Formats: sequence, structure tokens, C-alpha cells
Amino acid sequence: MPRKPRFYQPGIPAHVFQRGHNRLPVFFEDIDYLEYLRCLKRSADKHGCDIHAYVLMTNHVHLLLTPQSEGSIGRMFQSIGRDYVRYINQKYQRCGGLWEGRHKGNIVESCRNLLLVMRYIEMNPVRAGMVEHPAEYRWSSYVATALGESSAVLRDQEEYLVLGQTSQARCAAYKALFNEFINVDEQELIRQSLNSGTPLGSDQFKKNIEKVTGNKIGYSVRGRPAKGAKIEG
Repeated sequence: MPRKPRFYQPGIPAHVFQRGHNRLPVFFEDIDYLEYLRCLKRSADKHGCDIHAYVLMTNHVHLLLTPQSEGSIGRMFQSIGRDYVRYINQKYQRCGGLWEGRHKGNIVESCRNLLLVMRYIEMNPVRAGMVEHPAEYRWSSYVATALGESSAVLRDQEEYLVLGQTSQARCAAYKALFNEFINVDEQELIRQSLNSGTPLGSDQFKKNIEKVTGNKIGYSVRGRPAKGAKIEG
């Protein structure tokens, strides 16, 4: 079966996801999370990806990023795959792969959905029942985007920057967004778009992408998924 086309475009944000093989852990100790972030920083800088948000869960990762070229995201993941898997295999005396196939991803219309996807990513540990508030989880970008901690990994995107004229004002405005829940339909649309690779945005945005890429996009099914359907966290 042929692979679905990627719709990544330079300058357009993308929500990407990668999970451990057979849903097994990819992080085992705190130092592993730190090493992944080092690999992410190094690979993103080398291959031209601006990271806007992330969460590192026990057996998967979510990233929101903007590629500088069409192939930036694929090259970044290949680089992380080599470096981080080598680190894990050497440290824990194992061999073989760590990740479950290719990463999943979809592009995001920034003016409509970027801050929503950022919140979705950083709320992942809350939805998983690991913490009651995203501030309690160490391995996400929330500590930087909402609490103002410095981060060598992140680069602010325009939709985040317009929240305020100073870093403190932006953090306060972004943090206030978490006072409102992401409704169920929005969550499912984000998940379905990610799983299917369908661009997340307006119909006009999708039509523009189809015109640029020459590929038919297809559309995510709105509303809750069918019973038994598999969706990502």
C-alpha cells in the first residue's frame, strides 16, 4: 500500500507524534528525557525546525513545530532516531529499534488553531491522569510557555508572540487560556487530523494546500470517532 503524502510546507506549523514500538516506554529515567531534549535541540537546529511546544510522555512524544524546508521534519526525525536510539541501546544494553514506524503528523492553520494545538499537547499529562494540572508535569513546554522558564529548545511562533508585548504578559495571557477546557469535539478533530495526516484548518486553507502540493487532502470526520476506533493521546 503506498504511503500517504505528507503535506509539510516551509513556514507552516505542523503537529507531529511518535510512539514507542508496541506502545512500550521510550523514557525510563529523568536523564533519558533530558537526553531526548538535547537530541531534539541539536537535530531541530541542524535541519531547520522551529519547536513551539512539546510533551514527552512515557511511551510517546508530541511536538508542534515549523519547518524551514519541505524535508526538514523528516530529516529531523531521522537524526533523532539515530542519536537517541543509539543512546538508549548503549545505556540499557539493548538492540533494535525503539519507535513504531514513521512519525505521524499534520499541518496546522496557525491563525485558527496554533494556540489550541499547543494547549492540547501540554494538557496530555492531565488527560492521561498523571497530574491534575500541566504545571505539575516537568517534561512539557508548559513550564516555558505559561510559567516563563527559559528553554533552549523552544522558538516562539507569531500567534504566541501577539499575546503580549513582554514575556511576562505573553505567559499570563497564555496561562489564562487554560482556564477554559478544550471541548470534546475539538479534541477529537485534533486527534483525527493527526492520525489521518489531514491539515487542521479551514476549508480554504485545505484548498490552498491542495493547490500548492497537487495532492488531494481528504477530510477528517467531524464529531466523535466510531466505537472501537484507535486514537492517539
